[in-house]
Amino acid sequence: MAISPERARRLYDRIGRFQDRQSFYEDPAIDALLEAGAFEAARSLVELGCGTGRLAARLLGGHLAPDTRYLGLDVSPRMVALARDRVAPWADRAVVRLADGSWPLPVADAGADRFLATYLLDLLSTTDTAAALAEAHRVLEPGGRLCVSGLTHGATPAARVLERLWFGVWRRWPAALGGCRPVAIAGALDRNKWAVQHHQVVTAWGLSSEVLVAVRR
Repeated sequence: MAISPERARRLYDRIGRFQDRQSFYEDPAIDALLEAGAFEAARSLVELGCGTGRLAARLLGGHLAPDTRYLGLDVSPRMVALARDRVAPWADRAVVRLADGSWPLPVADAGADRFLATYLLDLLSTTDTAAALAEAHRVLEPGGRLCVSGLTHGATPAARVLERLWFGVWRRWPAALGGCRPVAIAGALDRNKWAVQHHQVVTAWGLSSEVLVAVRR
């Protein structure tokens, strides 16, 4: 029931800057991800689903080394335009490109040491999630880190009640929730290809988010 890349493109073109209003429940998990991902040691970072570029600007402005290169990809032309404006102060090392929703991604093999996806894999179908994880493995150099956060199953009684309500809406009107639904990404990883370094669940405003850092074998 996940929405298609084309439908996601139309949806997020309409949402635009409104996406940043989700920060009230996303930021606590993203804070944990930034701490666990050791981004200060990164040399080349690829962000899939960069959205408005809010996280990219945060990384470039305070977490990445001055010579670390950033590539953001998104299927929405509106989001790409917003993200380009956000990263303009770092135009010498930050690039945002429009993706078409297909695989493989326009990134060289072993071309990065960080692969970042926040509140994206909870939007993708099971098939596309597997493809995205395979692409992350291809794009990362050995020892590179997959850094993910997204909606997951409720970790508290209140969060489990909200999860059931969320799924009830998502099954009927997925676009009303940005196409996202709670998923468990850690269980989708091939442990022959990934070594989980950090895994936690953060609950904010009744919504539980998974925070995952895995090292490419």
